[in-house]
Amino acid sequence: MTEPTPHVVHNSEAHRFEIFIGEERVGLADYERRLAADGGTVLNFVHTEVDPAHQGKNLAAILTREAFAMVRAGEFGNAKVWPVCSYTVMYMQRHPDAHDLISGNLEDAVAACRVPNAAKFNAEHGKQS
Repeated sequence: MTEPTPHVVHNSEAHRFEIFIGEERVGLADYERRLAADGGTVLNFVHTEVDPAHQGKNLAAILTREAFAMVRAGEFGNAKVWPVCSYTVMYMQRHPDAHDLISGNLEDAVAACRVPNAAKFNAEHGKQS
C-alpha cells in the first residue's frame, strides 16, 4: 500500500502552514506577520520542522514550496517573505524561482540568519568565512 500524497494547509489561527500525510500532521512552518515600511505585508518565516519519523522525504521542501505558492496566490494580499528560519533561507538559496517573494535580498537574509553550515554556504557562494 502506498503512502498518501502530502498536502499543505494554512492554519491562520496558529500563524503557520502545516503539512499532512493523510490525517497526520508531519510538519509545520511558523510565520509572524508584520507591516513593511511601504505599508505592505511581510511574513517572517521563523521556524520549520518535520517530524523525525518522516524526515528524508523532502517534506520540508514541499511544505515551503506550497506555503510560498499560497503567499504568491494572494492569500495575504501582496505579501513578501522574510526568511528568518535557516531552512527557509537555504530553500530560497536553492530555488531562485522564490526570489520574487523575498522582502529585501537573500544576502541580507543569510547575514541575519544563523545558517547551520555557514562555511559550506560561503564556499558555495564565493564568500569569505
